[in-house]
Amino acid sequence: MDWDVVEQKLESLRRCLRRVEEKCPPDAETLARNYDAQDILSLNLSRAVQLCVDVGAHLVATLDSPPPSTMGQTFDILAQAMIIDMDLAGRMKKAGGFRNLTVHNYGEINWSIVHAIASYHLTDFEAFAKAVIRRMAADSA
Repeated sequence: MDWDVVEQKLESLRRCLRRVEEKCPPDAETLARNYDAQDILSLNLSRAVQLCVDVGAHLVATLDSPPPSTMGQTFDILAQAMIIDMDLAGRMKKAGGFRNLTVHNYGEINWSIVHAIASYHLTDFEAFAKAVIRRMAADSA
């Protein structure tokens, strides 16, 4: 496992989350009217999800498990290996769905949902990072 790569990705994740925190308007209505904030939040949240998937893929590669065929499977495999808990895996899979929506423009973005993610669910990304750090520490011991 190349922990340096993982650490770099976790630092990028911290920067994305910080940017979302800094630029999130106080309410969803303001976000719906502020195109710059929309771009900043959607881009950084999408990046945050992708970084978690990338880190997850690094971890999955160390396990005796077939590679995931979807982003969501990455989190399921991590939960089965008890690296993250099942609840967090479910929330991260939902974040993956959000990422797909924003990246692939599957439909109109609901800015109330984006605001809720930015306001109340950044802790999911932080919990994921903490779980990875615990794994890194256990592997280093």
